[in-house]
Amino acid sequence: MKLPELLKSRKEHLARLSNKNGSEGELLSIQMTHNWIKRPKGKEMKNLLHVLHERQIHIKSTSFDAIHLPDEIEVNFKNVESIENAFPYMTFIEIKSGKQNRIKEDFSGFFFAITENEIKASEHLKDKYVVALFNKNTKDLLLTSIPEIIQRSRSSNWQVSVQL
Repeated sequence: MKLPELLKSRKEHLARLSNKNGSEGELLSIQMTHNWIKRPKGKEMKNLLHVLHERQIHIKSTSFDAIHLPDEIEVNFKNVESIENAFPYMTFIEIKSGKQNRIKEDFSGFFFAITENEIKASEHLKDKYVVALFNKNTKDLLLTSIPEIIQRSRSSNWQVSVQL
């Protein structure tokens, strides 16, 4: 196998592995956490985005993984009125999971990426948007925010991804 083919193969393998590991961490953290529901899909997501747009909140469907609702609040994402009634109680959650052995109790050593869509969602939703750092090894969970993450980070490497 030639070097370009080998590199392409490795890149494809890592992409599959990281997506699988990330989604496993999302599902596990949602299952473990009281009152978190997976983000809606399809028409239900369109209904939610419609309610957000009515409130001048413009985010992408991929900028969060789950929604927290208090015990007494229920929502039917098939019904716009139900979403509107529940919206004041919703907290949107972006889940970052990892199982690196270097992650400490205070989550130092945790390495992950923050996307432009997640930053924009944080800006639009303000305190209704949290980032959940989930350690799959210890099952520890830390709720934080994008500004807190950036303030706390020891290093960052900003990049721009483009598609031509």
